[in-house]
Amino acid sequence: MILDRFSLAGKVAMVTGAGSVLGQGICRGLAEAGADIVGVDYLEMADAQRLVEETGRKFLGVVANLLNIEPIQGILNHGLRTFGHIDILVNNAGIVRKADALSFTEQDWDELMNLSMKTTFFFSQALAKHFIKENNGGKIINIASILTFHGGRQTPSSFASKSGIIGLTKMLANEWAGFKINVNAVALGYIATKHTKALQENEQKNAEIINQIPARRWGKPEDVQGAVVFLASPASDYVNGYTLVVDGGWLVR
Repeated sequence: MILDRFSLAGKVAMVTGAGSVLGQGICRGLAEAGADIVGVDYLEMADAQRLVEETGRKFLGVVANLLNIEPIQGILNHGLRTFGHIDILVNNAGIVRKADALSFTEQDWDELMNLSMKTTFFFSQALAKHFIKENNGGKIINIASILTFHGGRQTPSSFASKSGIIGLTKMLANEWAGFKINVNAVALGYIATKHTKALQENEQKNAEIINQIPARRWGKPEDVQGAVVFLASPASDYVNGYTLVVDGGWLVR
């Protein structure tokens, strides 16, 4: 049955940035599809754990600072000791640094690029080595942004990193597809999270944004779940290097 191809029963998914509203939604969606979850964030993830355990699945929270790559192997080892295997990686961790390009600082550039680009690559590398060693394939899903496709303002490192994520996704797919490792991305539109709270609460800006979204609403974390579950499941076994857009129609308006 085709619906069986979307099941994640018996799988283990590692989700970075699991404590964020979006990360919690991703964890919940993967758990509802049957996966146990290894959540990674710099703070405790009580809400993510609750949402996962409500589905009857198991949750392992690993607190780590992903602004550098040093913790990655230890996180992977912890997950393997607990569950015995990891099958899925969702690179969701991210931060926002906002300023005009003329005043943007080196520190803001480096911190965001380290978390978004460097950590994404080396987390993917570590999991790919594990997948290849086990010879069972695996799924890697990177979180990107629709603004990559048409530019933006006041977030130079965000746009650079998210554009890089899409390019990295294509390159890794080319190298690893032969090992049954699917590398894909999800490009998000305007999703209601704490990062967009100021825009949501600004009546004028909020109206301008909604008027430009054909669906006429902000996206919710639940809207991202289906895309991630699809790319994590056997239903996407022949999908490689693709960026799936979840934006309420923003890009086609």
